[in-house]
Amino acid sequence: QVQLVESGGGLVQAGDSLRLSCAASGRTFSINTIAWYRQAPGKERAFVAAIRWSGTSTFYAGSVKGRFTIFRENAANTINLQMNSLKPEDTAVYYCAATSAAIRESTIRSTSEYDFWGQGTQVTVSS
Repeated sequence: QVQLVESGGGLVQAGDSLRLSCAASGRTFSINTIAWYRQAPGKERAFVAAIRWSGTSTFYAGSVKGRFTIFRENAANTINLQMNSLKPEDTAVYYCAATSAAIRESTIRSTSEYDFWGQGTQVTVSS
């Protein structure tokens, strides 16, 4: 089992930056990929970004590419999501998710690929 705990959410203004963290514990040696998703009120959970546990490859949704950066802290079991130039439409509950399976890039955005989920952290961006 892998446990995930998100932190770093809050209320910011449009144009501000925020860094979310996802701390993994348990069988972290088994993790293959960690992803960030977000869910706005009344909407489905949407893929934001993902990173291979080794840190070698990253993947982004088009809506955040160039503004958000996903990275792993050096040798730490923490995956961060640096969010810059935030917009009101970025408002959502942000979740991190992990999988132990060697999932392909073609399915890395699918929620069904991830076995472990955190409880989420709220990000609110005011205009």
